[in-house]
Formats: sequence, structure tokens, C-alpha cells
Amino acid sequence: MKKILIAFIGIFLFACLAVQAADLVIESKTQTFNEGDSKIKFSGDVKVSVDSLRVEGQKADVNVIDGQKLDTATFYDKPYAYEIKKNKKREVKANILKLSLITKVVRAEGDSQSIVFEGQKPIVVINADVQEYNTKTGVMTATGAVTIMYKELETFSNKAIIKTNKNGDLQDLELIGNARVKQQDNESFADRFYYDDATKLITATGNTTTNAIMENGDKLTLKSARQEYTQNTNTFNASGDVKVWYQDYFAQGPKIAVYPDKTTKKPNEIYFVGRSSITQGMRTIYADKIRMILKPKDFHAEGNTRTVIKNIGGGGDGDDEEMTLGL
Repeated sequence: MKKILIAFIGIFLFACLAVQAADLVIESKTQTFNEGDSKIKFSGDVKVSVDSLRVEGQKADVNVIDGQKLDTATFYDKPYAYEIKKNKKREVKANILKLSLITKVVRAEGDSQSIVFEGQKPIVVINADVQEYNTKTGVMTATGAVTIMYKELETFSNKAIIKTNKNGDLQDLELIGNARVKQQDNESFADRFYYDDATKLITATGNTTTNAIMENGDKLTLKSARQEYTQNTNTFNASGDVKVWYQDYFAQGPKIAVYPDKTTKKPNEIYFVGRSSITQGMRTIYADKIRMILKPKDFHAEGNTRTVIKNIGGGGDGDDEEMTLGL
């Protein structure tokens, strides 16, 4: 997931507007100024240059305040903005683009799309109803049906917030509302995803569900109130009414930690901490701690263990029978 987050930061070509000393050059077929509405209006093959940024469209206007100070430049009718540096091209398309020359806030409205190309190949694509970047704070906000695509990774959310430092490096990313992260056949759902670059920690909160396809093709499903993944250690933690389904196993408890296999680096050991249970067929085992191994399939329970086996009588009179072992 980190790759998409870093690549996402690079897409915001508008960051070049932070260069205070850059000249603004506007070309068009016609330019008019109406003192009544304090706007300079441009129409016909409008082309704008600010440092390495280029904006092209058919119509634009610039607000003028205090008689001569330029305020906001607005581009209409699906304008196109782009920047080319070395082998990378960054572009933004929208129904309307607004560039505040005072606050240094850039806003793309209506079917906005941002793309980063390496050569002719798009490596990152971001779609949203609105994308806004504040070059002073380094915060970018995308709202309305936000999707991010990077190679085989996709994210979906109602809103996305990204914060960068003064060098343009990623600090954190937040996906908010009906959020989903998908990579090939694996996907996670949550009300909110948050990534902190300093700790390399990804946190999912609110109705979190993860579906993962294991090496044998079987699906593992994990539901909880909160899920955390630490990139540096490749470890996963979940808490809050944790439930796990895998093949004929169903396990639940207050908290789990998931560790990868040392050879394959794939998730393989799940540790339940706190009073937990694991069910396989008619047998349910309760314990203070449960270690669940996916391959080879096995589990180990310890601490006040209790086993319940249902239907031991074979259903003679149709009533469920139960045998209990342990405390």
C-alpha cells in the first residue's frame, strides 16, 4: 500500500504554484476587462503558464481586487493542466479548475481526474468529484466517489485527505467513508483508513472486514472494530469483537495478532488473546489464549480451556445433545 501513497503525492502537479516568484502568462484569442465585475475574461485557445505548469482551455477569467491585485483564476469547459519533468508527465482534467493566486489553493471541480505518466504509461490515476490542494499546508483533499488506482492496487472512498511536508514527501493519508482497499483478489473494507508514514502503520476503523485469498486458493475472512498493519514488521493486529472464518474454522475473541510464515512471508499464525473460542464442526473450544495455524492447519488452546461437543448422540430424538469437557 505504501507505493500507491507515495505515488499519489507526486501527482499533484499544482504544487509548483507555491513558487512565489514565478511569472503568470496568459494567452488567448480575446481578453476583456469589465470594471463592474472586476474580472479579466479570456476566450478562445486560452493558454496559461506558471513556472513549469501549463493550463489549456477555451474560457477563463481572473478576479481583480483593489483595482490591480489578481485573486482567483477560473478555467471553464473542461480545461486541461499538465507538467512535464524528465520522464514524468502529470496532468489534471476537470469541468472547472480554480487557482487562487493569493491563498495558493488549487481546486478541480466536476469529474476531476489526475494522472501520472512514466513515458506513455499511466502509473497513478485518481478520480473524484472534487480535488483541492493547499500548497501552503501541503494538504490535498478529494471528495465524492474517490478512486485511486496504482498498478494492481485500487482504493475507493467518499473522501481522501493527504498531507505532505515542505519537500512534498508523504506524511499521512486518510480514506474516509465507505472506504475499500483492493489488491488483486484481496480487499479490505472500513469506515476509515489512516496511514502514518513515520510509523509505517496502516489503521482501519469502523466495521472493518478483510478478505484474503491464501496460497491454496481458500478465502480467509476477518471482521473486527479495528485493524492495524505495520509494514516494517509485516504484522497485523485486530481488536474489538474479532471474528475469523477459514475453511471449517470459525474463531472469535477480543483481540488477535497475525504473524507471517518465516519462509513464505504470508500470514500463517493467528494468536487470540483474552477469552476466545474456536469452532470446527460440532466442537467448540474456549480458552484464554488460542494459537491458530493455517498451514499446516492446526490450533493450540491454553488457559481455562473448555470443550463443547454438540449432537454426540447422533440425533436420536431430534433434540441437540451437548457434552462439555473442562471448566
